[in-house]
Amino acid sequence: MSYVAERRAEEKDRRRAEIVDAAVELYREVGWDAVTIDQVAKRARLSRALVYVYFQDKDELHAAIVLRAFELLDKRFAEAAERVRLGLDKIEVLGRAYVAFGNEFPHLFNACARFESTERQDMQPNSLLEACVAAGNRVHEHTISALEAGIRDGTIRADMGDSRVVAISLWGFSHGLIQIAMTKAHMLAREGISVPQLLEQSVSLLRRMLAK
Repeated sequence: MSYVAERRAEEKDRRRAEIVDAAVELYREVGWDAVTIDQVAKRARLSRALVYVYFQDKDELHAAIVLRAFELLDKRFAEAAERVRLGLDKIEVLGRAYVAFGNEFPHLFNACARFESTERQDMQPNSLLEACVAAGNRVHEHTISALEAGIRDGTIRADMGDSRVVAISLWGFSHGLIQIAMTKAHMLAREGISVPQLLEQSVSLLRRMLAK
């Protein structure tokens, strides 16, 4: 690639990232339903027409946010899993990392939840949607690897079933737990249950379910 072509590619990547940055900021401030392309263009200090050069519509821009969220979660999971040795402990730290991600980035958690709640039948090769699915699969691989490591080191029972199915089940459990913590804290409080208490009880339950 020539110097000029390389600079143009860098400029394109930088501008694309600036658009996504603006969209993420607005997502956090007002929620995705209220975000418009005009607002994103204004926040990024670009014309509306230029935003459409990089993203054909709001759905594609949302996919770019989801991809960024999955990549961040993938990094967080990798760092968490490296901190402990045993498979069962890896499962716990991954769950806690997911909860921390939801607490720190509720808008990104919401973006992933929106994406995962929709069946994708129209993915094109090399599209943003395909990249999002691949990134989501990489996130799940951390749990699968932790389960398999636990079976090998004897901390996780070997009769739990297919590790991929178990990983998806654990994701569903954790995902629902985070949503409850985000939206039902006041309801729980009326029952005398705090969010930290709910989370700790859930971690304890998962460990007992999986432990050999």
